[in-house]
Amino acid sequence: MQEPAKPLSGEVFGALINLSGRRRFTSQRLVLYAVLAAQGQEGAAETARDALKLFREAHHTLVNGSDALPGIFCPELQDAYHGRSDGARQIAAFIDLAQRALDSGKPGAALDQLVATATPVLAVLNQITAIYEEQSKKHAILMKKQLRGVITEIETIARQAKMVTFNARVVAARAGHAGREFAVVAGVLSTITTEIDDMVKAALQAANA
Repeated sequence: MQEPAKPLSGEVFGALINLSGRRRFTSQRLVLYAVLAAQGQEGAAETARDALKLFREAHHTLVNGSDALPGIFCPELQDAYHGRSDGARQIAAFIDLAQRALDSGKPGAALDQLVATATPVLAVLNQITAIYEEQSKKHAILMKKQLRGVITEIETIARQAKMVTFNARVVAARAGHAGREFAVVAGVLSTITTEIDDMVKAALQAANA
């Protein structure tokens, strides 16, 4: 199992889910056009080969990773691919059957087996896609918790800054003319704390969305 170098972002999870969804779609498209190609429909073989290429590339990226995406990054995926479900073996067998059926170009055992495995493989692909979706949800929840933690720290700092501002205004008032510059600084600090309050409110809305 590959470990990501850094925590995955929401964008990465979105890309993984889309890629897994593409793999589901192309598996069915591949079988359909392999059957049509065996029946002699014009252009079906080329469409089936394109679908197989997309399916193979998506599967390779999801398992092995790429420059932008991780491979198998969590125990749940490791189990789905190489554990009890044995998903990787089933998918590899499906790819091999598809290649043999397309190379044959006519009805035969390879095509019959490809059609027979279409539904079981789709079930495996659905299971794996569900894992990506669940991991994405967990990531979103974690990010919200972390955001709320940061917001709490900012609120604490803002409260402390308001106390400093209040004390500065009191000192400036007592100092009279000599405290005018100090009063200006206190005013600026008050403006800053107001801006912090606005930022905290916006962040809270985002965290609760």
